[in-house]
Amino acid sequence: MSAAPADPKRLFVLDTNVLMHDPTALFRFKEHDIFLPMVVLEELDRGKKGVSEVARNVRQVSRFIDELMSDATHEQIAAGLPLQAESLSESTFAPSGRLFFQTRNLASSLPDSLPGTTPDNDILATAQALKTEWPGIPVTLVSKDINLRIKAAVIGLHAEDYYNDQVLDDVSLLFSGMTELPADFWDTHGQTMDSWQESGRTYYRVTGPLVSEWQPNQFVYREGENPLSAIVLEIDQPNESAVIELVDDYMTPRHSVWGINARNREQNYALNLLMDPEVDFVSLLGAAGTGKTLLALAAGLAQTLEDNTYKEIIMTRVTVPVGEDIGFLPGTEEEKMTPWMGALMDNLEVLAKSEGAGDWGRAATNDVLTSRIKIRSLNFMRGRTFLSRYIILDEAQNLTSKQMKTLITRAGPGTKVVALGNIAQIDTPYLTETSSGLTYVVDRFRNWTHSGHITLTRGERSRLADYASNHL
Repeated sequence: MSAAPADPKRLFVLDTNVLMHDPTALFRFKEHDIFLPMVVLEELDRGKKGVSEVARNVRQVSRFIDELMSDATHEQIAAGLPLQAESLSESTFAPSGRLFFQTRNLASSLPDSLPGTTPDNDILATAQALKTEWPGIPVTLVSKDINLRIKAAVIGLHAEDYYNDQVLDDVSLLFSGMTELPADFWDTHGQTMDSWQESGRTYYRVTGPLVSEWQPNQFVYREGENPLSAIVLEIDQPNESAVIELVDDYMTPRHSVWGINARNREQNYALNLLMDPEVDFVSLLGAAGTGKTLLALAAGLAQTLEDNTYKEIIMTRVTVPVGEDIGFLPGTEEEKMTPWMGALMDNLEVLAKSEGAGDWGRAATNDVLTSRIKIRSLNFMRGRTFLSRYIILDEAQNLTSKQMKTLITRAGPGTKVVALGNIAQIDTPYLTETSSGLTYVVDRFRNWTHSGHITLTRGERSRLADYASNHL
């Protein structure tokens, strides 16, 4: 590199893991300039082989860089390439900065405690040299690696995480799927209320300022005098009116799902979404023991074996590390996935013993593993189309937003997708609560009339599990 960027606001040095995580990161820095050390290109070259999501991202990054360098001379590369790729036509990509490559050795100024013998230290040395060579330009190292950012801070180099993939600034802002109505709700929204019954269902049309804050398939409830527990069906924003429907009560023994009853309000709302054929996508968040998998399986069994709404249940989950080969274990795809499916086996045992299911229900549940429940690996989902299936994505918090998109777009006509997860237990490197694919879909689907979400908060495993969860 022979020249400094022309009056940039900032210069970002990208770590390899940023590009592996998001291949479009090159175009996410608006008017700022980007610098790629040579060691980053070498690491990208080493990571291009394979069928994993990371390898695909690396190959996409290489195609972007090749497109940017098309017909460019050495002098143009040294002066910085405009970050404009014809293959990116989306309005979200409008960068005006330039891309710089390391074209010569830069004097290393790392302390003796950080010898430049590792790729991370080479990146640190390059960023530090840029900071020294161009003192008037703010240089920032961008990395998903926490330890690399710590080392950068130790030597006085400004470093940041890659924030573009974060859906929310704070996970506490995530949509919960339900809201409690204020005590004066009927006074402010019930003056012009209409109510009617149709096919055994009770509907209300309410008008008032709170309607503008509601989402489709959001649950609203009020306790105390004149209680209410309903789901939002239609919203007329200009007129501040909405149609709400009283929810089914799955907490009573007479109204069970495959012998399972809801034990709290959130579980009741979850079953309402899971049993509604008009809701194509359901996301359930919650800590361990809140009943996510049990409720999803019970609803799937009821609609597959009793109602024949779906042909079969497809159960899958992330085998961390994501996208890697599931190994050379003998057997079929299902047999290889069996060690990862302990939650499925545990919950099927509970469902098989449900008194409400009866002898036929227990026998059908015991046989369902080989007849109506299929276990699939995420590795082989690309390119498939599932028709009239009930798909359960377990441990979905370990998926990236792109992986989540790949899986959900496999759904064909008549298919329902249920995503389960606990964003407080993310095992995938470089994913956080605010950048998880599960957080991403909860936020992006909240305005769609055929999707629903509930955050389960109360553990229902046992008094021992509840106490341990609260005190350990």
